[in-house]
Amino acid sequence: MNYTIEEQVALLERGSVDVINKEDLIAKLTKSAATGQPLRIKAGFDPTAPDLHLGHTVLIQKLKQFQDLGHEILFLIGDFTGMIGDPTGKSKTRPPLTKEDVARNAETYKEQIFKILDPEKTKIVFNSTWLNALTSLDMIRLASQLTVARMLERDDFRKRFEGHQPISIHEFLYPLIQGYDSVALEADVELGGTDQRFNVLMGRDLQRTWGQEPQVVITLPLLEGLDGVNKMSKSLGNYIGITDEANDIYGKILSISDALMWRYYELLSDLGNQEIARLKTDVEEGRVHPKAAKMQLAREITARFYDQETAQQAEAHFETIFKKHDLPDDIPEFHCSWGEETIWLPKLLVETGLVKGTGEARRMISQNAVSLDGEKRDDPDWQVPVQGEVLLKMGKRKFCRVIFSA
Repeated sequence: MNYTIEEQVALLERGSVDVINKEDLIAKLTKSAATGQPLRIKAGFDPTAPDLHLGHTVLIQKLKQFQDLGHEILFLIGDFTGMIGDPTGKSKTRPPLTKEDVARNAETYKEQIFKILDPEKTKIVFNSTWLNALTSLDMIRLASQLTVARMLERDDFRKRFEGHQPISIHEFLYPLIQGYDSVALEADVELGGTDQRFNVLMGRDLQRTWGQEPQVVITLPLLEGLDGVNKMSKSLGNYIGITDEANDIYGKILSISDALMWRYYELLSDLGNQEIARLKTDVEEGRVHPKAAKMQLAREITARFYDQETAQQAEAHFETIFKKHDLPDDIPEFHCSWGEETIWLPKLLVETGLVKGTGEARRMISQNAVSLDGEKRDDPDWQVPVQGEVLLKMGKRKFCRVIFSA
């Protein structure tokens, strides 16, 4: 990718919550470009579950952006820390994993991440490599770098302390050990979720102590699930698994709201910033139907975990099965010639004969009784793009297939 430093920073900042700090990032990118020496980009994963969903891939997508810019990716599997148990966000001590759990889950993770990252340009590292070598004296020296008062600044620890809930000493070691990983790897940048902010900043502190240039920290948000409210989670059932069937991935993405679609574009798409901005403008100004933009996203994500041909087949499956589900065989057709790029939805309902006047149309739309191609429309001012064809539905039984002609 032949991006300027400014363009690289804009891409890497996209979707992020924190960049600590931007000036350091610019300096590191500039030095890398001048010397030809790639930056070392670290992200850590505790192998606590065998399967990833799209929420997990937000961070991996950011790794891919760094990788596409020519930098070295250090995908850290926390086999040592996984046996401690990450206390982040927990209201009680988290049970550690067994060696067998860690080994099994780590292998599954390695298989799945290469659906996104280039395996030839990704270095898989395990933190047991250097942490098993630490002596008792090394651990004491590491523990001396942090006070109990500083540790209790963490929300989860503070709440448990104030609530008289137990905190095990080994949990205090977790952020220190995660920070030491950055020292061992001499990381230039570390990525983490917003819930990991305390831990990844620890790496900056420890690198200074060890005489290293502190890493840049980039935190990323937790992706909302299909409900658009709660973070994506298997326990909530609002997730899209990257090992789901292609038809399921495609269909689930089509089910998200129009507003959430742009969040997914920002955090998950390989499209550049300008391409996404242009597409969003086209949708807002009626040149592209929101469903068409969502279908483009669904094809991209499905192809990422399968291939282009499978994504096209999933799209065809959706069109033939889901779009036609429970539809009557004798849907009337209305051929519409319209000299403008969009048509006001209430007017279209009147033109098709589904309602008698625009007042009734506006009322039905406001009552959430009108859908276009299976998507509810509750905005009475909605402009329908005049292109191709669209299936109108009002109430439970009134249908009309509108075919636009030039």
